[in-house]
Amino acid sequence: MSLIWLALAPYIGAALIACLPNSARKTAAWLAGATALVALAMVLAAAPAVFGGQILRDSVPWLAELGLNFGFRMDGLAWMFALLITGIGSLIVLYAAYYLAKEDPAPRFFMFLMLFMGAMIGAVTADNLILLVVFWELTSLASFLLIGYWSHRDDAREGAKMALAITGLGGLALLGGVLIVGNIVGSYQLDEVLRAGDQIVAHPLYEVALVLVLLGCFTKSAQFPFHFWLPHAMAAPTPVSAYLHSATMVKLGVFLLARMYPALGNTEPWFWIVSLTGLATLMVGAYIAIFKHDLKGLLAYSTISHLGLITLLFGLDEKLAIVAGVFHILNHATFKAGLFMAAGIIDHESGTRDMRKLNGLMKYMPITGVLAIIASAAMAGVPLFNGFLSKEMFFMEAVNKSTHAAMEWILPIGATIAGICSVAYSARFIHDVFFNGEPVDLPKTPHEPPWFMRLPVEVLALLCLLVGVVPSLIIGPTLAVAAQAALHGGPGELPVYKLTIWHGFNLPLLMSAIALVGGLAVYFWLQKRINLHTTNHLPRGGRDVFVWKMDRIIGSARRLTLALQNGSLQRYLLLFFGTAFVLGAWPFVRAGFSSAPVPQALPTTPLSFGFVAVWLIGMAGALATAICYQRRLLALMLMGATGLVVALGFVYLSAPDLALTQLLVEMVTIMLMMLALHWLPAESPPERSRLRQARDLAVAVLAGAGVTAIVWQVLTRPFNSISPYFLETTVPQGGGSNAVNVIIVDYRGFDTLGEITVLGIAGLMIFALLRNFKPEGLRPMAGEAERDKHPLLLKLISRLLLPLAAVVAMHLFMRGHNLPGGGFIAGLVLAIAIILTYVANGQAWMAQRATGDYRPWIGWGLLIAGAAGIGSWFVAHPFLTSTYDYPWLPGVGGVPLASASIFDLGVFLTVVGATVLALLAIARLTAGGKPTWK
Repeated sequence: MSLIWLALAPYIGAALIACLPNSARKTAAWLAGATALVALAMVLAAAPAVFGGQILRDSVPWLAELGLNFGFRMDGLAWMFALLITGIGSLIVLYAAYYLAKEDPAPRFFMFLMLFMGAMIGAVTADNLILLVVFWELTSLASFLLIGYWSHRDDAREGAKMALAITGLGGLALLGGVLIVGNIVGSYQLDEVLRAGDQIVAHPLYEVALVLVLLGCFTKSAQFPFHFWLPHAMAAPTPVSAYLHSATMVKLGVFLLARMYPALGNTEPWFWIVSLTGLATLMVGAYIAIFKHDLKGLLAYSTISHLGLITLLFGLDEKLAIVAGVFHILNHATFKAGLFMAAGIIDHESGTRDMRKLNGLMKYMPITGVLAIIASAAMAGVPLFNGFLSKEMFFMEAVNKSTHAAMEWILPIGATIAGICSVAYSARFIHDVFFNGEPVDLPKTPHEPPWFMRLPVEVLALLCLLVGVVPSLIIGPTLAVAAQAALHGGPGELPVYKLTIWHGFNLPLLMSAIALVGGLAVYFWLQKRINLHTTNHLPRGGRDVFVWKMDRIIGSARRLTLALQNGSLQRYLLLFFGTAFVLGAWPFVRAGFSSAPVPQALPTTPLSFGFVAVWLIGMAGALATAICYQRRLLALMLMGATGLVVALGFVYLSAPDLALTQLLVEMVTIMLMMLALHWLPAESPPERSRLRQARDLAVAVLAGAGVTAIVWQVLTRPFNSISPYFLETTVPQGGGSNAVNVIIVDYRGFDTLGEITVLGIAGLMIFALLRNFKPEGLRPMAGEAERDKHPLLLKLISRLLLPLAAVVAMHLFMRGHNLPGGGFIAGLVLAIAIILTYVANGQAWMAQRATGDYRPWIGWGLLIAGAAGIGSWFVAHPFLTSTYDYPWLPGVGGVPLASASIFDLGVFLTVVGATVLALLAIARLTAGGKPTWK
């Protein structure tokens, strides 16, 4: 089985779902379900190898210079989590297909769900720490989209932002810890890191790395004091809560605890930080859950409590505690996902989740009631259900942890109290919802849901019962291989344990009995004495601190932004050049201007009279532009002349590609600014302050002198250039004699891909900003001006120019790999011709002959450029690696053909789309019309 395809499968499904319209609800659900089932089948196919003791691996080259591959690794622990992700994910898809309302855009939901599934699979199977962090952050982004799915609700938006902020900051801390660990070990490969536990622990930076990694774990798994984001994430649709906050996302934090235990655990700092954090989370979550009125709120805080229990187990530094922690991960995912879906069914069929209204539902929803009771009993740790077994193992570890005197009494007492609270809030879930009288003012008459909506809950409830009755048969092998991987050892590393219901009369059994009896007593006493339905005084705690802090940060950022960005372009330029000058001068001031030896200067290149004359014209044009800035049209013409001189300078220095690009960019810039001048006064207001003029002159002189000095020092001092390498290798390795174009589309393809992405985004943003903008004061032309706004001669020339420009653009594109040209230049040529035709003939004339929508050009350009890079993966080469050949055609001979030309086609389409889209958006304002596309 290919682990790479397992990681990519959800993303492929998401891409297919993204192509569907919002009306294709069933198709989206089928695609999502098929994707999840295919991923589940791939995980199950790996079971024989994993249970046989193998560690599956799969990788392709990624960052070879850093020793990193885009690789995946599956041992028992990764297999167990992949099973939870894909198995419960399949059930969630089925459940969501019936849960989502008709007005909800189902394809968008399932696309987000598949993106999250892919991020989770990637995180648990990554074979190096850097890749793990990448997928870790992708889970935060995908969960942000899922939690905020109902974007029309304020609580959903707030919960999504809170979750992203907390887990995102934790992700940054994790990145810092990972970098330190990798630096200590000398590798980021997971196998190397797990084998280097003694080396890491002995390093002076161990405590720093430990704290940073644990911050990532604690924020992701909602540990105290970062627990407050999880209840607010319950504003998401219930399928999201059932998936992210019981079986996947919050489990990622405890997964990393288990994964990094061999490298960072078994130390005093690990014990105290992890165990005390887990104990505090266990107690806080269990206590608050009792008093919540909302079903999902109760389940959220109970989730926090159980996550604290798992964290506490991993902190105890005992092998059996690790086994118990892994066991409870499985059990909790099973019963909590079922409980969340049961809560969603109750909400869906009754119209509310408020337990103060939900009473006596057993006679209306008996099957759902039985399923919820089974899952609640498992959560409470009742015998014959799976939660009882892992709770017994937890109690056993609580009474046997005797290596620290303080823990001899803190752990047993804390575990028992948490067990009592667990039974109490489980009893409230059952009693308040399904018994305790009659419903009160329900929005809808409750009834059973469709069977397919209830089926996932039935499957999970059955698992809770089967694991509780015959645990060795159902869960034994999975627990063994997962715990063995967490301990990073062979079968001999596993402690002796028995998955049986009865262990005899012992202290853990007494603690379980006290928890069951005490929990029921506490619940009914609270219900009778203070009436839990009337309590509403719990402090919000961390959420209030978070909101207060975020308000302070945002307020400070707003004040700083307003202080720096007051709308004055002159001020921006002053700050920019002033900062650049200070930063450039600081090294010289600090080190002394004469402290370093001055290398011997290189001989200068002789200048011809013609070059000096043309260059002086350019300097005069630049100076005249600054002097005549008040007269905007004249300044624009002088600026264009300066750009022309720069293009001539490139020609003189034997850079025809740069010269052609400069010339075309100047044409586009001039056209853009000519259109913009329509909305500006003919003249700028004069500077009234002589002091400001002197200041600006001083800054300009200093900046110009500084740049001139730097350029002079570079050009007249010996240096090693990379240019010979390009000139020597462009033909034998790049398949083209035009070094500039080969560099753009081959050697530095990453840069070009980023640049065209930015260009495409800029074009789309200009269109979006001006799409519905209606300028004030626009007066339609009349009389002679109206008749002459599209001169006949200009119209005839433009109509002849467009097909000619298309041919020239094609010629420049085809020859770009060997002669001056390429996709960027060809795109500018065609874009200029299109916009000239538009301006010369008007919007109505163009609308009759073309759709006018150039946004797809940007999308297709980026897709083609990206596909050209991805194609290299299929031949086991790094991203954007190109190749070339000279196929022989009869009567023609060898034809140069480089794969980089596909990438260049993407550049061409993006340049045309972005440039024309931006210019047409502005031209539309000048014409006073509306865009011809929506």
